[in-house]
Amino acid sequence: MTKIDIGTHTQFCGIIGNPVEHSLSPAIHNAAFWKLSLDYVYLAWKVEAIGDAIKGLRALGNFRGASVTIPHKVSALQFLDDLEPTARHIGAINTIVAEQGRLIGYNTDATGALRALREGGVTLAGRRIVLLGSGGAARAIAFALAAESSVDKLILLGVDDKERAALANDLRLKTTLVVEDDGLDDRTLVRTVPESHVLIHCTPVGMSPKTDTTAVPAALFHPGLAVMDIVYNPRETRLLKEAKRAGCKTIPGLDMFLNQAVTQFELWTNRPAPVDVMRAVLEFRFQ
Repeated sequence: MTKIDIGTHTQFCGIIGNPVEHSLSPAIHNAAFWKLSLDYVYLAWKVEAIGDAIKGLRALGNFRGASVTIPHKVSALQFLDDLEPTARHIGAINTIVAEQGRLIGYNTDATGALRALREGGVTLAGRRIVLLGSGGAARAIAFALAAESSVDKLILLGVDDKERAALANDLRLKTTLVVEDDGLDDRTLVRTVPESHVLIHCTPVGMSPKTDTTAVPAALFHPGLAVMDIVYNPRETRLLKEAKRAGCKTIPGLDMFLNQAVTQFELWTNRPAPVDVMRAVLEFRFQ
């Protein structure tokens, strides 16, 4: 199989979101398909009406699965046939798998984030963690942190009061994690960041093309803080640059992105992912 061998039997996957212009998912998944000579192709779909999009994909026989990103990670659930247990527990998905005419939702963000933190040498036991954002990715990471029973406290800051309150309540009902929640603004950041050990940024602020923006004033960073930004384009956001200058340990969103994509690939193909190829594509794109 070559890069142009796309025909009537080609299985197709893609990313559903808005925006999607910045996404590197097509590059890494197509490279992985081609490496293993699989008759698959991966596309990017800018979608506003998530229900209509899923209905359309359901009608196409060669649809194998999709990545789901901002702002559809929660709203997509109602249009699927089933959820795997982790996704059901979290209440958000980032992956759809088509199996014998049924669409199943998965969440690979949670494991991807925890692996990135561990590989980056971040200690979670006994730590106070500030999580910025309350959307689908924040949900996944929050529940992943809740599974780490040794985490001292999660401080959840979000701009959408209803969404943030719903996530905080779900965490209190479904887990034993100690959770504090409040709005995301300079006042709450000043109150919480200096006393915390880990900060995880889960909003689109700083994402390409608006790379000059940041959610956290640089003056609040301190050497005892580990900072992870799930935004991966650009590779080093303004938030991470300013955190690094302040002496913080930093974890780029690219690490989480790669980890969650590897699991997606394996769900769609039932084959081990060529991780080295996927990583090489990402490294090349950010040279």
